[in-house]
Amino acid sequence: MREIALLTNPTSGRGKGGRVRDAALARLRAGGLVVRNLAGRDADEALDLAGQCVADGVDALVVCGGDGMVHLGVQAVAGTGTALGIIPAGTGNDVARYFDLPRTDVDAAADLVLAGRTRTVDLARSGGRYFVTVMAAGFDAVVNERANRMTWPRGQMRYNIATLAELRTFRPLSYTLDLDGEQRRLEAMLVAIGNGPSFGGGLRITEGALLDDGMLDVVIIKPMSKAGLIRTYPKLFKGTHVTHPQYEHHRVRSVTVAAPGIVAYADGERFGALPVTVDCVPGALTVLA
Repeated sequence: MREIALLTNPTSGRGKGGRVRDAALARLRAGGLVVRNLAGRDADEALDLAGQCVADGVDALVVCGGDGMVHLGVQAVAGTGTALGIIPAGTGNDVARYFDLPRTDVDAAADLVLAGRTRTVDLARSGGRYFVTVMAAGFDAVVNERANRMTWPRGQMRYNIATLAELRTFRPLSYTLDLDGEQRRLEAMLVAIGNGPSFGGGLRITEGALLDDGMLDVVIIKPMSKAGLIRTYPKLFKGTHVTHPQYEHHRVRSVTVAAPGIVAYADGERFGALPVTVDCVPGALTVLA
């Protein structure tokens, strides 16, 4: 009989996580799985619980929450062969979008876990930490910093408001890049490093990035006016910004990015101050999808 660990962030999606967990737990047990029901008091305890379950040899670690919970689960299963399942219950749910997972139907998401079909994809790694989606390392990271300090509103609108607020004072940044050994110095609004194509609830900044090509997609948005940035922002939801003359795109196996005073975000989580080096790790993640 298959045994899985179900790890939940009860507060994700404005408390939706706990409600979704209860429904998923019932569905998974009714489907014949042995389920360890876990919830850490904080991220460190949750990661410890996840790591212990993987070490114990569970068939899969299933996370119930948003991209932050997926990010935590990935740290436990990366490179182990233990599959990661996802019951979406967050606000952005970009990883769920990648795999066309049901984002509003708990039973359908649980049924995919029960089916047990898997897909193997790449991860991005910096030091000993992995991410699935996009690392934001510029204007987008500054917006994340502001949005995370805000308590209202919730969801995508909070990022929209934070974006408008930061536009008032933001100036292009001085970057030093290493793209597979090629050195670049330039001014830019942002540099984004994509393992996948989107972040922030469907903002397709690294449009065209593939999860299983062994490459990272590095997007540079060179200096533009605030009015130009405002006009371009809606295009990110469709990925049509790629035709903008200030857009630059590189596909690399490794990138180092440095800019003064910037804290990078990845999978929506605070990652650390620049500089960072990011490598692609092919086939590092198995997903129930």
